Amino acid sequence: MRLDKYLVDCGVGSRTEVKQVLKQKKIQVNGKIETSAKVHIDPDKDQVTYLGESLFHEEFVYYLLNKPKGVISATEDDRHQTVLDLLDDTARHKEVFPVGRLDIDTHGLLLLTNNGKLAHAMLSPKKHVDKVYRAQVAGIMTQEDVVRFKEGIELKDFTTLPAELEMLEVDREANSCLVQIRIAEGKFHQVKRMVAACGKEVTDLERISMGPLSLDPSLELGEWRRLTAEEIKLLTDFRVNLY
Repeated sequence: MRLDKYLVDCGVGSRTEVKQVLKQKKIQVNGKIETSAKVHIDPDKDQVTYLGESLFHEEFVYYLLNKPKGVISATEDDRHQTVLDLLDDTARHKEVFPVGRLDIDTHGLLLLTNNGKLAHAMLSPKKHVDKVYRAQVAGIMTQEDVVRFKEGIELKDFTTLPAELEMLEVDREANSCLVQIRIAEGKFHQVKRMVAACGKEVTDLERISMGPLSLDPSLELGEWRRLTAEEIKLLTDFRVNLY
């Protein structure tokens, strides 16, 4: 592996920044100063240090974000804050991107990674990866709605796959309810459109899980953490290289 790629993978900086770091003689390979970006190293055998500190190589990184409202699921935008703006420098150096998207006014779980094969597998329509949402609804969902969700709801442009609708709380005075919805696809505004097809309106939407990953209740809105080793193991079912 080229040394410059290795250093980018380790979060030292972007390719351009890494070249500067090498010029400044801040990198050592096996105890000797190295200034060439093109030199090849073996990540498993060679010891690379940056300002005297050993580097840990990781090709892929995984971030679990509790996305707030008002932030868009993109890597750059001229008008709005993006989910990438909420992460650290390593995420930007590693060029992570969101796996799927949440609408600007939807909050909750969002996975970001630089593992393109994993993202492709998780978003593939053939995989039918479950996504679970909690929705505050204006109007009260009924047993008939539960049945409609289970059968698949016919929308203007497509009929949804069978979905689960579970009542969590009902406030008859306010004519509202809290529901949990599980879908196996992720079309544009799908949850809101399914609820609207039943004559009600989603007023707040939170994603609480996607596939085997669940929102960490300790994360405040806008906070993130890296996936744990156990959570990464849960992704092995997608049969792609995770490391």
